Amino acid sequence: MPYNNLDILVLLREVSDPRPPARVITRGAAISDRGLRRVPNPADLAALEEALRLKDKLGARVTVLAMGPSRLDDTLRLAFSMGADRAIRFRDHGLEGGDAVADARCLSRIVEILSPSLIFTGNRLTDRGDDPVPALAAAAAGIPCISAAVSLRLRPHGAEVLRKGDRGGRQEVAAPLPCSILFEEEVTPRYPSVEAITHALSAPVETWDLTHLGLPFWQVGATGAYLTTAEFGVPRPDPVRVVTPDAKLPAFERILSLLSGGIKAREGKTHTLSADDTVAGLWRIFTEEGLTS
Repeated sequence: MPYNNLDILVLLREVSDPRPPARVITRGAAISDRGLRRVPNPADLAALEEALRLKDKLGARVTVLAMGPSRLDDTLRLAFSMGADRAIRFRDHGLEGGDAVADARCLSRIVEILSPSLIFTGNRLTDRGDDPVPALAAAAAGIPCISAAVSLRLRPHGAEVLRKGDRGGRQEVAAPLPCSILFEEEVTPRYPSVEAITHALSAPVETWDLTHLGLPFWQVGATGAYLTTAEFGVPRPDPVRVVTPDAKLPAFERILSLLSGGIKAREGKTHTLSADDTVAGLWRIFTEEGLTS
């Protein structure tokens, strides 16, 4: 079998939970995400399911990778309970202030160290849309990248992928191994058993930093970013006290008063002339401005 040593790397990312309640706390010019729930990106879980199907069918080895804080260990343990063989979490304080290019350097270096045959992840993030990091990392590593993948078939010469095209069409593309594939959220991830979840609680999660990658600090983080983040300010709300509507007013006017939020109507000039007087006044203005000659 040509797939005896098939290694698959799956990149798992987190997104904000869209279910309420969700709140954002502003403190001066900074935004605090405290209180926001984080969940695994659904498209990444679909990519993990594709990798686990190859494991069940061909005996592939599945490694899951997360780049971020320690709370991502829960996502990695979820992958363990579903059937992943190895989990790595990469985190370093030197990554603060980086952009997609700087993060792609780290990911491409991890791919170079692990040397997987396939790199799987989701095509989009639920809360932020497209993520250029996987594609940039594939370009930096010199391997092909296929986006919007729906299904995958392995062939002796490489991988054949069915991907989404424009206007609902489908397109079949082929790429040699190794390659990176970005999956759509088409398949439903498997639900782990209670025994698997219990076993995953004690599964080891490897923690990597820049010392494991051998990258100089000036290539990552804020120093390695092409796009620098400028300071921004959050406008503070200036509420206007709403006076209780007069109970003698009709119900419709009281509702309008409450919905107005206390904002007064813009003051202006109101002309209540007759049609003849309005025409005469406009003609006088046009004459004074020299528009009638």
